[in-house]
Amino acid sequence: MSNNVTLIGNLVDDPELRFTPSGVALAKIRLAVNRRWRDNNNDWQEETSFFSGTIWREQAESAAESLQKGSRVIVSGRLEQRSWETEQGDKRSVVEIQVDEIGPSLRWATATVNRTSRSSGDWSQGGGGSESTPAAPVARDDYGPDEAPF
Repeated sequence: MSNNVTLIGNLVDDPELRFTPSGVALAKIRLAVNRRWRDNNNDWQEETSFFSGTIWREQAESAAESLQKGSRVIVSGRLEQRSWETEQGDKRSVVEIQVDEIGPSLRWATATVNRTSRSSGDWSQGGGGSESTPAAPVARDDYGPDEAPF
């Protein structure tokens, strides 16, 4: 069974960049997804759902640098449930998105894409640098194991 989701919506806040004690970057995002439809009386109805998500490593740093509150984004990831107990003994749980991919929606905007160079050869470990170069085709061995050229 798969729990992959793709959401399109607007960032409610700027991505919040943090680092784990071991130095791994993560960015927390909140996303508002609007649904609009006509009811049986032909009147417009609108409903907004809010989602929280986490972006990891180099992508977290890129998102924090590139996106801001109000940005319309496309998010792809996995749903994950987290549970805890409050100090009062109440049980709580939340479903969040572990973000695999995030980028700006070009429906009502334009974007300039800059490919980030990386210092190590392993995408899965988040190797990379802060230097950017214009996106261009690269040799096949420059792609990660699960990536296709763009």
